[in-house]
Amino acid sequence: MIGGRRSQKAHRYTESPVLQLALQGWRSRLLGILLMLSFLLLIGWAFYLQVVHREFLQEKGESRYLREIEVSALRGRITDRHGELLAVSTPMRSIWALPALARQMTPAQKQQLVGLLQMEAKEIDSRLASEKGFVYLKRQLPPELAERIVKMEIKGLYQEREYRRYYPAGEMSAHLVGFTGHDDKGLEGVELAFQNALVGHPGARSVIKDRRGQIVEDVVAMKPPRDGKDIRLAIDNKLQYLVYSQLKAAVAENKARAGGAIVLDSRSGEILALVNWPSYNPNKPERRSGEHLRNRAVTDSFEPGSTMKPFVAALALDKGKFRFGSIVDCAPGRITINGATISDSHPHGALTVAQVIQKSSNVGVSKIALTFAPKDMWEMYDAVGFGQMPQLGFPGEVSGRLRAWSNWRPIEQATMSYGHGISVSLVQLARAYTAFAREGDIIPLSLLNVDQPVLRGKPVFSAQTAREVRAMLEMAVQPDGTAPQARVAEYRVAGKTGTAYKVEGNSYVKKYVASFVGLAPVSEPRLIVAIMIDEPTGGKHYGGDVAGPVFSRIMGGALRTLGIAPDAPAMQVAQAVSGKEKL
Repeated sequence: MIGGRRSQKAHRYTESPVLQLALQGWRSRLLGILLMLSFLLLIGWAFYLQVVHREFLQEKGESRYLREIEVSALRGRITDRHGELLAVSTPMRSIWALPALARQMTPAQKQQLVGLLQMEAKEIDSRLASEKGFVYLKRQLPPELAERIVKMEIKGLYQEREYRRYYPAGEMSAHLVGFTGHDDKGLEGVELAFQNALVGHPGARSVIKDRRGQIVEDVVAMKPPRDGKDIRLAIDNKLQYLVYSQLKAAVAENKARAGGAIVLDSRSGEILALVNWPSYNPNKPERRSGEHLRNRAVTDSFEPGSTMKPFVAALALDKGKFRFGSIVDCAPGRITINGATISDSHPHGALTVAQVIQKSSNVGVSKIALTFAPKDMWEMYDAVGFGQMPQLGFPGEVSGRLRAWSNWRPIEQATMSYGHGISVSLVQLARAYTAFAREGDIIPLSLLNVDQPVLRGKPVFSAQTAREVRAMLEMAVQPDGTAPQARVAEYRVAGKTGTAYKVEGNSYVKKYVASFVGLAPVSEPRLIVAIMIDEPTGGKHYGGDVAGPVFSRIMGGALRTLGIAPDAPAMQVAQAVSGKEKL
């Protein structure tokens, strides 16, 4: 038995009949093809991911640690014509937080932070309660203070570089220069008017940040910032201070509501000074509000009163209807037109055209105006810029009010000849007087420094007419005129007073606007000064009494500051110094 069992054939497990079964030929080939296709698919997918779709995947990966940070551009400076700073950006810091992390600060850290930021604890808690991923705690901090806060190592608290605008001239040039907001964008004045030039273009750099948002490493500066362009204004800082101090004193002396003043260079059209009072300090944002922000010389219009009379006289001379010495009967000191009576403050008899301007006769200038067709008078007003934007590019500039000539009635034409029923801004009025300071042509005004004089502007009157009107305006500041207080020692000056009632609602009220516009030196006009005092209540309200003395001080100081040679005869100098002439 034993031998019989041994004789049986022994089988190993590798020789199992099941394992020896062979697959059919087509099945083995199919399996091989499927395996091969699987390998090819994997290779193709790897190629797609690593070659074709590489940039997308790389961006996704880098987005988890690589950040692009904006690099602020420095805002351009604003200077006066001599390069003195009027606006400059100083480096500051902002403290910002990731609320989810910053809320984990300890009570001791919070107490220290409250002291450094000078904020209430509840205000900090309120900001950190935000669901946003980013909040500012406080902006515009000194760099050294921001560094102290960062060294506290509060998780989720960071600093960011920014700039704050500083205005060295303060309230003296506030209305002209304007100011910026927290985002460094211009909000008023030149800052707004030249925003695109001043702002520059920010740059960018790439950095690696960890999961807590902290910068680990600078990778590369991708794009350098391009700083804003500097702006050189036409104003002279010395003249600006002179005008500011004199206007402020005049408003206080006359117990007036407000005032405005402007100084122009008649050769180039440059605005050498522009001031309003009341003013504000642009370095203190909390005080930048209310009517103190109003740039009255540009954005407010008023009825100019008798400062309009020289334009009617110029039209009369230019049209040949009157001459310098033509007689106008102004007796008995009043005239009735369409049931309305126009009166002079002092009755006059027969006056020459020149004396009508010298004495500021409403009756005389009305009679002259009514000899013209309304269209002729409207076209003259339009030609000197009334009813149009001054085109300074300044924010809020107004066009004033000049109604269409087709609607004028005789009484309206008469009142407009002496500055009622028409409104202008102080800038418009000053520009219109360039026609008398030059040879009858008018030129654009400029806020920016102009290298060379404008040789020829838009012709409005003949050169002879301009010279004759200058002579009339010079008579107005003589002892027999309405503004002897406007004279300047050592210089021949010419100008015209204006006194007008104010309009409230649809009627005139017993509130006044006193004004004066003049030029000097008469022998070769260089400067034009325009003054407006709103609602004087100090006992005087006529333009000669209120605005005339301010003009004298500003014009005298400006002529001497610029080194312009005197041109007055010695006798006139002595009379001006004596100051004994009265209205």
